[in-house]
Amino acid sequence: MSLRALRTLLAIAQHGSFARAADAVCLTQSAVSLQVRSLEEAFNATLFDRSRRTPTLTEAGRRAVERAREILALYDSIAGELGDSGELAGRLRIGAIQTALAGVLPAALAALRQHHPRLGVQVYSGMSAELAGRIDAGELDAAVTTEPVRPHPPGLVSTALYQDGFWIIAPPGLHGHDARTLLQDFPFIRFDRRSWAGRTIDSELRRLRLRVHTDMELDSQEAIIQMVACGLGVAIAPLSAQVRARLPGLTCLPFAEPQRLRRVVLLEREERPAGRLAAALAAAIRRQAGDEAIHEK
Repeated sequence: MSLRALRTLLAIAQHGSFARAADAVCLTQSAVSLQVRSLEEAFNATLFDRSRRTPTLTEAGRRAVERAREILALYDSIAGELGDSGELAGRLRIGAIQTALAGVLPAALAALRQHHPRLGVQVYSGMSAELAGRIDAGELDAAVTTEPVRPHPPGLVSTALYQDGFWIIAPPGLHGHDARTLLQDFPFIRFDRRSWAGRTIDSELRRLRLRVHTDMELDSQEAIIQMVACGLGVAIAPLSAQVRARLPGLTCLPFAEPQRLRRVVLLEREERPAGRLAAALAAAIRRQAGDEAIHEK
């Protein structure tokens, strides 16, 4: 039995098939099958019912998945709990929403690496609900997500990091127009409604009885900004102070009155297996967020 085989078992439980798990752990499907067989031999138990087209976990398999999560969480926390002089070491697997990746997270990770060179951080992108599921499955230690996350798996807890506002952004040539005119009279570049931010924008537009003419629907904040900068339309997006500071001369107006805000949090399992490592990441993110940081007592 190996730790890698246990991680493969968790990937199968998360993704629902050997093929998708193979892609997730960067192995061939035959290698995944071999690892499962090695676990079954080590445990002297059948972990999957192979009588169906798609193998499903047996009762023994479900118990093995739960124990594998506990074992891997303990293993991943060892390096973070050891070490001298306050230096952190080990591995931290985090997920992040796209707006955090384009905002405060890169500088926070650079600062973390400078202060803790023996700490390895693996970063994966995704939407909040997807990342919550990956934490629940043991694939991630923590994730930077919006609050609230829905659906929210039980046993996850969040720590507030920062908040940012929703902003209307328009091409440089549209200075002087009010918010309603910008949104109703010009092509609209919509934030992907599969995301919490996109659904929030859509709900607020309906509340304000604003009818927009959608030309595009994108899931990348950077892509939306570039489209607006090229004069292809106006958009609404959550923007941190860091992102607003580097907008290429775009018109930028608060969206709604009072301005709609969102909280960004660090999501973890309740037992917090990453412990000190995740706490160090949260502190680094708050430092980069500056005045937008949330410091809860």
